[in-house]
Amino acid sequence: MTDVWTTPHARGPVDAVVTLPGSKSITARALVLAALADGPSRLVRPLRARDTDLMADGLRALGTGITEDGADWLVTPRPLHGPAEVDAGLAGTVLRFLPPVAALATGPVRLDGDARLRNRPNAGLIDGLRQLGVQVDDEGRGRAPFTVHGTGVVRGGAVTVDASESSQVVSGLLLAAARFTDGLDLTPAGAVPSLPHVEMTVRALAEHGVDVAATERGWRVSPGPIAALDRVIEPDLSNAAPFLAAALVTGGRVTVRDWPTGTTQPGAQLDGLLTAMGADVVRTAEGLQVTGGPRIAPLTADLSAVGELTPVLAALCALAEGPSRLTGIAHLRGHETDRLQALDEVLTAVGARVEQLPDGLAITPGPRRAARLDSYADHRMVMAAAVLGLAVEGVELTDPGAVGKTLPDFRDRWAGLLAQPEAAVR
Repeated sequence: MTDVWTTPHARGPVDAVVTLPGSKSITARALVLAALADGPSRLVRPLRARDTDLMADGLRALGTGITEDGADWLVTPRPLHGPAEVDAGLAGTVLRFLPPVAALATGPVRLDGDARLRNRPNAGLIDGLRQLGVQVDDEGRGRAPFTVHGTGVVRGGAVTVDASESSQVVSGLLLAAARFTDGLDLTPAGAVPSLPHVEMTVRALAEHGVDVAATERGWRVSPGPIAALDRVIEPDLSNAAPFLAAALVTGGRVTVRDWPTGTTQPGAQLDGLLTAMGADVVRTAEGLQVTGGPRIAPLTADLSAVGELTPVLAALCALAEGPSRLTGIAHLRGHETDRLQALDEVLTAVGARVEQLPDGLAITPGPRRAARLDSYADHRMVMAAAVLGLAVEGVELTDPGAVGKTLPDFRDRWAGLLAQPEAAVR
């Protein structure tokens, strides 16, 4: 039977302090770099969720030693080898970060995953690997399933890639590039969405002692060792979005603990975006505190750098006092689902009027109504539905377990947010 979740309806303002687990994006990069490093590493408080577990399992399949020590992961690099089968699930990070690592292995490595993964675009990465001399069998699909035939060596050098559908194409190649014989001189063909994620990759490489630099055309990585590094994983700021949004919807107050003072996570832009929507946002000794006001202001914004925040922001726009326009997010059609189509259907179901733009959505609030919504097997759509349910009584959601991709205990945390005023939600 399909699981159906009746999302909690807020009876008054929330007042809570929230502690979130580690960043999925930083955990994924830390795992790959630790597997390619010159010695063992410890990852402190990594995110344990489906995507990151799949990344760890994929690296284990290639020969890397990854063991648990309490809440930490101990990563021991070992010779990479095939034959191996990698299950990417629905994780774009696994889909695009592990093939360059597999190219450094000896033997064939086949990558596949959930049915929807086979719809996620990956031609840019596959073409980039081929330019570097790597044999990839994909039967012309440019998508999963495909097999990387590693020889233990990747020539490297200059490559031009189409990363217009995902910045992960750039990050995947950069993460492994120091291990290529000639390093990598990468030029993107066209615009790259979600550039903060590439900046996150570049910073992580530099912290591991890799010579990496931005160029006029793209990025250059020099060949050399990747230093082992014990890393403490920051809280996931994108997962903070629905909790902070709850403050706006209910006119309450939510603080997310341990908000970093400096970070490359795109979620750091929530402070400015929520301020634009009428919230009072301040940094306190505990973290980032968001207080909602009497209304939610509409939002006009280019979200090209922060596309993963779109579902929650779009839910807020459906509850705002006036029409909103979110642009720069055409690439969201190739995520876990076609997020623009999914948001159109979900927001329309609860009463909003939605127009799909070539690169975004125009959202006009309307009379609110109860509805049964689909999660589209997308963790961010589960979070958007939860935000809508705060204001719209009678919102039900099918397959809420999809949120396990990045935050397995989201529903428990969400219930605690509403049931425990002035208490920590863990």
